[in-house]
Amino acid sequence: MREYELVLMLDPGQDAPARDAVAQEAKGQIEASGTLKHENVWGLRKLAYEIKQRNEADYRWFRFEAPTELLEQLDHNLKIADGVLRFRIFKVDADTPVMAPPATAAPGPSSSRERPTEVSGEREGAAPEAVAEAAPPEAAPAETAVAEPPAEEAGEESPPEPSGDGTDGEPSQPAA
Repeated sequence: MREYELVLMLDPGQDAPARDAVAQEAKGQIEASGTLKHENVWGLRKLAYEIKQRNEADYRWFRFEAPTELLEQLDHNLKIADGVLRFRIFKVDADTPVMAPPATAAPGPSSSRERPTEVSGEREGAAPEAVAEAAPPEAAPAETAVAEPPAEEAGEESPPEPSGDGTDGEPSQPAA
């Protein structure tokens, strides 16, 4: 028997018990025909691109030993299962170290998905001094902003001013 890893990307649009049921079904198939060595829930993570109009997925990871017949069963069942955005089965060497979950950039299922609201220029829950220190230098208040100098001062050519005769300052060409 060979060692394999299965990565499941489950649809976060389904409720948590439905996602857990799909993962448990895959786990049950693995344990029935092989040996489950490691299991890890990576949680809700942002996708690099949309899959089925979703930009996040609930990741589940399994490492197991199994015969090749189990791979065919898993492949068939996961292709037709509702709630599976993608899955991949990798063949790994037995001495390959177990993968740690990658660092997360997406909010977890228990955290708020909304940005903190700003109240009169202050971040919610932050002291006014901390907000002033956190503000980038180019975000100066409008009263202290310096207006751009006129085009003549900047060394640029200014556009010709209209002369009122309909030629917009263009020199007239003598008639031939």
